[in-house]
Amino acid sequence: MSVAAPAGPASRAARRRSSPGRRRPGSRIAYLYVLPFFAVFAAFSVYPWLDTAWVSLHDVRLSTYDQMTWIGLGNYRDLFTNQFFWNAFRNTITIGIISTVPQLCMALGIAHLLNYRLRGRTFFRVAILMPYATSLAAATVIFLELFDPKLGLVNWALHLAHLPEVDWQGSKWPSQIAVSAIVTWRWTGYNALIYLAGLQAVDNELYDAAAVDGAGKWAQFRYVTLPGLRPTILFTIVVSTIGAAQLFGEPLLYHNGKSDGGTSNQFQTLGLLMYQQGWTNDRLGLASATAWTMFLIIVVAVLVNLFLARRRERAGR
Repeated sequence: MSVAAPAGPASRAARRRSSPGRRRPGSRIAYLYVLPFFAVFAAFSVYPWLDTAWVSLHDVRLSTYDQMTWIGLGNYRDLFTNQFFWNAFRNTITIGIISTVPQLCMALGIAHLLNYRLRGRTFFRVAILMPYATSLAAATVIFLELFDPKLGLVNWALHLAHLPEVDWQGSKWPSQIAVSAIVTWRWTGYNALIYLAGLQAVDNELYDAAAVDGAGKWAQFRYVTLPGLRPTILFTIVVSTIGAAQLFGEPLLYHNGKSDGGTSNQFQTLGLLMYQQGWTNDRLGLASATAWTMFLIIVVAVLVNLFLARRRERAGR
């Protein structure tokens, strides 16, 4: 029978050093490295965030910003009883869906094809990023020319096909499709590169094994690419949802810099409505309430996406 020797000072010191909850002296230096980021984050993100919440509870004019009148939730009440808010809310959802879904589907297909050993693969990988690098104003001008109701190339093609011409700016759904086309054209290549980076982590032996088993390109895409990219797909869905909720530049430029979203507000988004209330109607408190409402909508949309993704993942196990 052996008796354990009593722990001495050296062994107690060793246990303190190996304790996982004990901080090492060098860990304090790490705080100095991350401190600049959090200082900038607090100055340019947290402070405007809190200030916007405070402004949303006041009646504030942009021209007299230093004169605030407390009205509590009055701006939110005005917002939720405003028909223009619900119109912008519906437009944001529809434009977000018809731009995000095709965009991510095409990005998946492009990434799957570029993952194979193609001739000139580097050229194609760089080329698909060109729309993202193009100026938003330049891209919108080109699409304005394409969708011009009288002289546009799209209506010219419809005329050749003996189809009726479409008013791509004055009608609701055609104008929303035109705005969605700009968004899709700009962001498809960006998402394709994200998917392509995710595919680099998928073992090529899985594709080789699938090919040996007789699986074609579609079967490889369904049973190898999609399962391997599941976390990346969830990431792009969340990011695209946030981008769709904040859509601003494309519809603004599509109507020549006007924030009304068309003659009958047919493609006015929440971002345009916020800008119109603050900088056109001079109601900064109402614009701040709109901004906070957009933030809460984004949070709810992201949580719903995560819930559905995890539920689907559990069902697939």
